[in-house]
Amino acid sequence: MNNTSNSNPSADPSLESAIHYDEFLGPMFFEPYAIEIATRIHPSSVSLALEIAAGTGRVTRHIRQRIPASANLIASDIDENMLAVAKRKLAAPDIDWRKIDAQQLPFTSNSIDLVVCSFGYMFVPDKPKAFAEAYRVLSPGGMLLFTTWDKLENNAVSYISRSAAKKYFEGTLPESYNVATSMNDEAIIRPLLEEAGFSEISIEKVQKHSVCTTAKKAAIGLVQNGAIFQEIKKRNPAWIDEIIADVERELSEKFGVAPMSAPISAVIIQAWK
Repeated sequence: MNNTSNSNPSADPSLESAIHYDEFLGPMFFEPYAIEIATRIHPSSVSLALEIAAGTGRVTRHIRQRIPASANLIASDIDENMLAVAKRKLAAPDIDWRKIDAQQLPFTSNSIDLVVCSFGYMFVPDKPKAFAEAYRVLSPGGMLLFTTWDKLENNAVSYISRSAAKKYFEGTLPESYNVATSMNDEAIIRPLLEEAGFSEISIEKVQKHSVCTTAKKAAIGLVQNGAIFQEIKKRNPAWIDEIIADVERELSEKFGVAPMSAPISAVIIQAWK
């Protein structure tokens, strides 16, 4: 299986990673919530929208289709390789692509109607500052709409692959591997938003399904390109094939051989200024 189709083996590894993220992880994990996010946007209230952590533009496309044609959309990320893939996919004059740090938004106060961030705030070092910035730039009545991942055990495919990795990883896994699922508790999220100034807040967990054409493709994609498995590969490359076989077998048994469809869960947060 070629996990990075249309890619060049001699290309920048960081760009290759962004391509894999879009072509494999995108459909399996992010597309279901990209669609969900768009349904929660009220088009009539948006004349200027800002997307933070736009990545490869998977959510951007749905936002652009949802908001009025006359509305302006700024799609941003701090990773230029992610933006390069997004620009290639969504070459459109009605999307303003920018490299922006969520902790320091270059906009005047009360100037933006909608701020969207899909699975990005977990990775922001200074979360209070980032939320304060989102609140500052939002216009009165404007909405912050963002998603975070639920607990690892509520995301079956990721849980299975992580469990397989633990068997081959000496010692405790570095805490950095837990960041993606570190913002799943309302008791943590709500106070951060209230401190930033938000008073009307909605937080809910929403379940979807992660679908791949085959369990084998899912196993290969997860293992061959996962950061944790790259560390394992350095220790013993032969282990990778063993892990792929283990993950494929468990995914097949629990969620089907072809297609594979497994439950995923995320937290969707809406906060109004």
